[in-house]
Amino acid sequence: SDVCSSDLQRLHMVLRTFAILASLFLGSCTAAPEAGTTQLKAASLEELGAQLLSLEPDVDRFKVRGPFPVVVRNNIELRLLGPDRIVRGDLFLASPAGKAPLVILLHGYDNSKEDHGYQAMHLASWGLHALALQLPNKGPWVGNGILLARVARLLQARPELLDSRIDPSRIILAGHSFGASSVAIALAEGAPAIGAVLRDPAGATRTVPLYLRRIRTPVMSLTSDERVTLTRNRGFFYLYIPNDIATVSITNAAHEDAQFPLEKSSSAVESESQPVEEHQITYVSALTVAALSFGVTGNRSEE
Repeated sequence: SDVCSSDLQRLHMVLRTFAILASLFLGSCTAAPEAGTTQLKAASLEELGAQLLSLEPDVDRFKVRGPFPVVVRNNIELRLLGPDRIVRGDLFLASPAGKAPLVILLHGYDNSKEDHGYQAMHLASWGLHALALQLPNKGPWVGNGILLARVARLLQARPELLDSRIDPSRIILAGHSFGASSVAIALAEGAPAIGAVLRDPAGATRTVPLYLRRIRTPVMSLTSDERVTLTRNRGFFYLYIPNDIATVSITNAAHEDAQFPLEKSSSAVESESQPVEEHQITYVSALTVAALSFGVTGNRSEE
């Protein structure tokens, strides 16, 4: 049947995702994304997905930019129902004419949408539209999660607010640190997402487990090396999400490596865990593999 065929395709892609990401246990990528562009050629995300399925799993394939040009629209505004509720973000659109998934990226504590600009650009070059969202960066994280769910529902209902090529049945959420808590809360609140990628998730409050227990959406967690960074309440996500959660730990990576701004800040404060570009590249490669796996095989109309 069509359902069985779809399930087998999803299983195939998930298994290949694990095969690709498993190599991240062995070390990090070493070449910067701007060092080149993939040799793959495709006219659509579906065509690219078919090509990737025919190739041997290789994480190095995703450390360079994908085959698609990207259009960037900074500081777009989304108006939600309610008094003066305007949400802003930076939109990165992949070039193919057909519909493609949307990845919504959310920052963590004391960070901003700009801290995930490179990741959004990279995702779009691989055929996934990306929206780097700006929410209050000191919380409340439960409130941010509820707000994120409202944004996802708005874009499911009216994707043309961003672009007519966005597929409203394929929305993926990706949050960093406390932003991952907000993504989890959004899922628990019924955000219409086919999957979520948590980047070094941190449990923002002790109420987070109450939301985690309600999650039924597939989740992948990309974590820092616990020998380098022991992220606050990370164990919440493995203890309380009722479904299996796929997890990959990136060797030698610190918490801040899960971010990747388009431009480095000249005023960055020195710390013991400064981002390392090769680890940032590993993170963006892993994020791309995970998002592609959800985007190519997932569709809420099948669930």
